[in-house]
Amino acid sequence: MLDQNDDIHPLFAGAPRTTEFKKLRKRIVRLTQEAINQYGMIEKDARWLVCLSGGKDSYTLLAVLHELKFRGLLPVDILVCNLDQGQPNFPATILPAFLEKMGVLHRIEYKDTYSIVVDKIPAGRTFCSLCSRLRRGNLYRVAREEGCSAVVLGHHRDDILETFFMNLFHGGKLATMPPKLLNEQGDLFVYRPLAHVAEVDCEKFASAMNYPIIPCDLCGSQDGLQRQQVKQILDGWEANSPGRRQIMFNALANARPSHLLDPQIFDFMGLKREPDQIDLNSDNIPRLR
Repeated sequence: MLDQNDDIHPLFAGAPRTTEFKKLRKRIVRLTQEAINQYGMIEKDARWLVCLSGGKDSYTLLAVLHELKFRGLLPVDILVCNLDQGQPNFPATILPAFLEKMGVLHRIEYKDTYSIVVDKIPAGRTFCSLCSRLRRGNLYRVAREEGCSAVVLGHHRDDILETFFMNLFHGGKLATMPPKLLNEQGDLFVYRPLAHVAEVDCEKFASAMNYPIIPCDLCGSQDGLQRQQVKQILDGWEANSPGRRQIMFNALANARPSHLLDPQIFDFMGLKREPDQIDLNSDNIPRLR
């Protein structure tokens, strides 16, 4: 499939033939399929609204999902959506032209949330929270209009890890972006199939494929964001101990409620001693749990 031009999706036409790129592509596809299966993202007769912002992550998501579908490994209908939020100088023709060329079913939705954000957020404050809520609300609306069962986002492993530390440092809670979420109304799933994929792999992939990247000139242009600060901390840890990011990410899937402090997820009040079960003649060392 990697070498025959008549046996690939147009999104992969012109892909590098190097061994390094083939390994990268195979790894991203494997990790994406792993997340889809592990978190039960496939429903019968499902239709996905796949969100394309024009960034490296969403391009990677777009390509990998179409490869899985092309291989017969993703039995869902895919509709790609770009939400044009009315940002000044946004290159509105790039994504429609790209998607038309690739033969990808898509919908371009225009909604000026930019004006709302800059009007509501005081000078010097970050736009991300309000911008994200407005964007998500419009994507939910489009998904309902198009008969989709899920909104599919391009957040990757590092986004999930950074969000965990942002909640830890600034929100006082242990929480992050889950790979699978049911919205508040209960009618739509939110999926993150790239949950196991590293950001650096998305960057290498999108760059090697020469996809037309569109930077975010709204939140991406602001300095001093909490996420940027967390990213710098994680970068420092990774530089001192390579592989640290993956170890911390693995910990998110290895929670032990009995060794935390939340009585809502573990019944501390209900713990009972069982002195009759103890062998007083035993000198066994207690087992660590």
